[in-house]
Amino acid sequence: MAGFFTSLFNKIANRAEIDWNEIEADLIASDLGIRLTTRILAELRDLGRTISADDVVATTRRHLLERLPDDSLPPEPRPDGRPFVILIVGVNGTGKTTSAAKLGFWLKQRGRSVLLAAADTFRAAAVAQLQRWGERLDLPVMTGHPNADPASVCFHAHQQAIAGHCNFLICDTAGRIHTRHNLMQELGKIRRTLAKQDPGAPHLTLLVVDATTGANALNQAREFHQACRLDGLIVTKLDGSGKGGIAVTIHDQLGIPPSFIGTGEEPGAFAIFRKQLFVQEIL
Repeated sequence: MAGFFTSLFNKIANRAEIDWNEIEADLIASDLGIRLTTRILAELRDLGRTISADDVVATTRRHLLERLPDDSLPPEPRPDGRPFVILIVGVNGTGKTTSAAKLGFWLKQRGRSVLLAAADTFRAAAVAQLQRWGERLDLPVMTGHPNADPASVCFHAHQQAIAGHCNFLICDTAGRIHTRHNLMQELGKIRRTLAKQDPGAPHLTLLVVDATTGANALNQAREFHQACRLDGLIVTKLDGSGKGGIAVTIHDQLGIPPSFIGTGEEPGAFAIFRKQLFVQEIL
């Protein structure tokens, strides 16, 4: 959302008088939500003087910093040598499978051994996509037969990760429509199946959300969080979209922190969440 602040600044900077309705519309359009927008505008009005573009940007930035969590901590290999299991969930089209591969690559670059599990078995293209990423990034990918039970794929991948002493197992699950109860039930089955070999697994469940979808991303986070407790977000499509405020809103309303951000298609366009950097360069 670097473009958002630049646009907002330029819009206000050369005007003699503030158009409060326009500022309100811009803040809401950036997915900051009505509640946070109202707080920002109230504080600006309370200054009791002529408002500058710097005032609007500085006040908005400060509110975002206050509401965002501290920097995300990188997942670490477990002291007992067993795999740290990461479950990747989300609806189709958010960049879920790509994010699973990028996270694997991010961990590999830090010297970790990683196994990817292609558990989006109802969509053959998703399995093939993860396999292509695996070949490109030199990451092993565990697959099942077409239409295999996703929980079974995760179970066998977990077995393989344990036998191979992998630091991390990343399970890419089906791109579920968040209103489909039966598919949410399947997530529960995957979690129970993983727990059979390790009561603590999965150790991290990340929801992939598309920054450009606004309120839809908030609804998805709410539904998934009810179906299976979420530990964090992977926020995708932040490259030049002028969006990103939805990450603030999701954390503000649901308490789910952003963990990683995706800013492009390349494997390296993926980073752990850093609050100051997120606000300065993304928001």
